[in-house]
Amino acid sequence: MNALSNRVQLIGNLGNEPEIINFDSGKTLVKASLATNETYKNKEGKKVTDTSWHKLAVWGKTGELLAELGTKGSKVAVEGKLTYRTWENKEGGSVNDCEIVVSDFLLLDPKGK
Repeated sequence: MNALSNRVQLIGNLGNEPEIINFDSGKTLVKASLATNETYKNKEGKKVTDTSWHKLAVWGKTGELLAELGTKGSKVAVEGKLTYRTWENKEGGSVNDCEIVVSDFLLLDPKGK
């Protein structure tokens, strides 16, 4: 059962061009956003679509490949784990953040980047 702990799988569309960040240590991080949609009928019978936005962090060669192949709007399946961070902003307030650290992805409709 440990193989299932803290595992996330989502299918959605990239909400922006993947952003590549190169560190002095030689490591590469790619950040992107993913939009997932849920469609249902409300109590009046009208079709409603709710969009949720997810932050993605993709390290190393996997991230480089996403940045090379993916583009804004690309449909992609991602797998990874949820991570939470808390930090203090410039005003001294506490900020909580959640992102998906992607371990693998599959491009479902490449846009030809």
